Amino acid sequence: MRDCLNHRAGFDRVLMTVAATFLTVSASSALAQDQARSSAAELAIEAAIPRPEPANVPPPTASDIKLDTTATVQDSAKEPTKEPVKTEAAPAPAPEKVETKPSDVATTPAPEAPKSDTAKSEPAQTEPAKTEATKTEATKTEPAKADTATATPAASAAPAAAPAEPVKAASNVPAADQPVADKLKDLIGAKASRHFERKNERAAVEKFYSARDFAPVWTQAGSLTAAAKGVIARLKDAASDGLNPADYPVPDFAAATTPDALADAELKLTASMFDYARQAQSGRMHWSQVSADILYPEHPVDPNEVLTKITTAADASAALESYNPPQKLYKELKAKLAELRGQGNGPAIEIAEGPTLKYTPASKKQAEIVVDDARVPQLRAKLGLTENASDTRYDATVAEAVRKFQNGIEMKPTGILDDRTVKALNTPKRDKQIDVVLVNMERWRWLPRDLGVPALGDAYVILNIPDYTLKVMQHGQQVWTTRVVTGKPGQHATPLLTETMKYITVNPTWNVPPSIVYNEYLPALQQDPTVLQRMGLKLEQNRDGSVHISQPPGEANALGRIRFNFPNKFLVYQHDTPDKYLFAKEERAFSHGCMRVQNPDQYASVLLNIAMPNEKYTPERIRSMYGKSEIDLKFPTPIPVNITYQTAFVDEAGKLQFRKDVYGRDATMLNILKNGRGKDLETVVAHSQPSYSRPATTLPSGVAVANNGGGFGSSGPNFFERLFGAPTPPPAPVGRRPQRVFTR
Repeated sequence: MRDCLNHRAGFDRVLMTVAATFLTVSASSALAQDQARSSAAELAIEAAIPRPEPANVPPPTASDIKLDTTATVQDSAKEPTKEPVKTEAAPAPAPEKVETKPSDVATTPAPEAPKSDTAKSEPAQTEPAKTEATKTEATKTEPAKADTATATPAASAAPAAAPAEPVKAASNVPAADQPVADKLKDLIGAKASRHFERKNERAAVEKFYSARDFAPVWTQAGSLTAAAKGVIARLKDAASDGLNPADYPVPDFAAATTPDALADAELKLTASMFDYARQAQSGRMHWSQVSADILYPEHPVDPNEVLTKITTAADASAALESYNPPQKLYKELKAKLAELRGQGNGPAIEIAEGPTLKYTPASKKQAEIVVDDARVPQLRAKLGLTENASDTRYDATVAEAVRKFQNGIEMKPTGILDDRTVKALNTPKRDKQIDVVLVNMERWRWLPRDLGVPALGDAYVILNIPDYTLKVMQHGQQVWTTRVVTGKPGQHATPLLTETMKYITVNPTWNVPPSIVYNEYLPALQQDPTVLQRMGLKLEQNRDGSVHISQPPGEANALGRIRFNFPNKFLVYQHDTPDKYLFAKEERAFSHGCMRVQNPDQYASVLLNIAMPNEKYTPERIRSMYGKSEIDLKFPTPIPVNITYQTAFVDEAGKLQFRKDVYGRDATMLNILKNGRGKDLETVVAHSQPSYSRPATTLPSGVAVANNGGGFGSSGPNFFERLFGAPTPPPAPVGRRPQRVFTR
């Protein structure tokens, strides 16, 4: 009876052990799928025992359950049928298979539970009949069981699960490039500033190379990649884009035979690529290095975008070249630069000395006079006249070509071939022309990449100061053009800028700029207190003592009948003028900085029809608005205005034209490029801002002051509001009929 009780107690302990084992097993979905529930007893046990979360209840260990090993062994030997669940732990008689079963139990996903402990304790719990030798053998296999604890059930059932060390993350770097990658990692981490001066370039390089495990991009197994060959080809051909190849050194990859040398060459090529992309897009020198009256929007390159674009492009050379200006006029200059450089290989054309040649057009008093000379065919070739190349007559065509040549080299444009002109023609000018083309290509890099506004068919206005012309462009074609008068050289030079024209003012009031008030009109008042009255100008002295001078709308207004407004910090604009005779002159730099337009009514109708095509504006409709009150015509979409300085350009006939460097911009830029210090030229130079202050002034006796400052004190409209603000009622005429006045 005692034996029965003992056996029963042993059976109860075994049953408790099995139940604890199932508590652990039930938390694993993988084991639940692989293990077959073969008996009703097993299902009953599973239903009777609640399933806690594996993370909260760790699996039982040997210290938790102390078994009577002897009773269990005897019981298990004599009554195997009373333990239906036992087959779950030891389903096969083969010792090897029995030993691997605990690894199945260990597959329970319990992140907080020590899996190796579970694997160690369970063989003792589920296999009490084993001998001491068997336990020892099971202990030897425990590391493998622990390592496979997270494997799938199918994998964990394999009897030959091999022990494994912690796996290192797989590298995408080919074995041949790994030494270079290691060196790149060291260089970028500790010495990147040695190759990249700019912080954003260092950050881009670190991000790019770390994302590819620091694998080199320009070489593979020591050989140049297709991308590297494309980049190198573009850098070596930088001269074709008006850049200096010496500014973008190419490392000698052939001599780089060690990982250190290859890593160094990798970063040097990347740095040269950055320099090319940056300078091709924004210029070798910042526009502020040249003058204080230049203001273009910045458009710097993004080093991250450069790396991605170049390294993923099918043609790396073309991708790098695309950072140069995309405009047609730039590309035409590039083609002409190649032609000029190619002329150096041909024979030089010399014009022999001889008598002065002059063409005289026909007039009422005399007939046309055309001189015949044997030198004329050489002259035609020298000046690029291909039509009637063998004609020996010094006709109107040749005389006009001579005149343009003289004007381009800042000689008096007479059209007469004299000894001085012959000498200038024979003097090597190719290098000078190349220099002029180069600085003009440089200025194109300052301009926005998109000159127009897409919403209006890429419409824009472009004004060329040295050519004294204005053009309206749309859909890549010239829509309209006119002559303009620009600022005088010196302090009244017309600034270079890009802004947007927002509206047109018909019948504008001229609010005289402070520079003219204090530098010209107030000194004139000291000499003649009535001069402003006689000129039709209105003087107001504000409560703070400052002076404001304006001219009401009218036919004699300095701004004419129309003002074209694109607000900017230089306070310049385009406008009509009563002084029409100046448009007949060849050189038209006469204003105080603003731009006078020859046919403003046509200009206004062209712009309004682009901005509001449904309104059907005509020049006649514009003129019908002329009167005494200001009228603002606002554009729903502003139109970009680009003020440029092109002393070299290609005309509609495809001929390279040169214009006089009226403001000396070419000379300044050439001096900077030849004597400047590399990348220092890209530094922004801070200039003093224009001052629009109106200091208090004591007016001489006898000066007529309108309203004595009525309404205009320190809290009144500022100069910008007066210049570009809302319309104001025209005052009554002062004095007699207005005469010509100083204008901007």
